[in-house]
Amino acid sequence: MIYDGNLFADWQGDALIGGLVFRALICVDLEENAAEEAERFEWGKRIREVEQGSDGALYVLEDGSGGRLLKLTPGR
Repeated sequence: MIYDGNLFADWQGDALIGGLVFRALICVDLEENAAEEAERFEWGKRIREVEQGSDGALYVLEDGSGGRLLKLTPGR
């Protein structure tokens, strides 16, 4: 998912990827002809999907039985 919201301004234009194997939320900095991992947030569970809400929040769906749907917003 390419982030274009305002809640996480530093991630605008970056790709956010859920890691099934790596069990992490991965932020990839996208430049004109290059992509580089910018941040990795170890999750401890497989991440099935990452989506952006209309308010700019991120929704993360965990994989498997007992998996959760989480809404992420910036901490205060």
